[in-house]
Amino acid sequence: MRTLLVLLLSVSCLASRAQSVYSVKYKSQAEVKVFVVEYESQADLLVYKTRYQSQAKGNEGLWHFVNYSSQADKTIFFVKYASQSDIKVYFVDYQTRAGWRNKEKMHHLY
Repeated sequence: MRTLLVLLLSVSCLASRAQSVYSVKYKSQAEVKVFVVEYESQADLLVYKTRYQSQAKGNEGLWHFVNYSSQADKTIFFVKYASQSDIKVYFVDYQTRAGWRNKEKMHHLY
């Protein structure tokens, strides 16, 4: 029973880990290719950029940009064309508006 409790606590800590991202210089270095759309309705994911890592949670569109790739959960590259991307994002001004619009693309950020 105690082992199960420890396992559950470990999983919950991993699930609450921040969505830290690092923007790389070259497409070949990226785990995920991202295109920033002009309109919210075009996006797969609405992203809110957090000021602090503690404000970001899980895979919910709350991103914290880190200074080094070793600190990131995911490395991303911003592409010029939507057809080159894995996901399309739109940056929102309020944390409450962040989230997935196309849940079929969620696997790219796990």
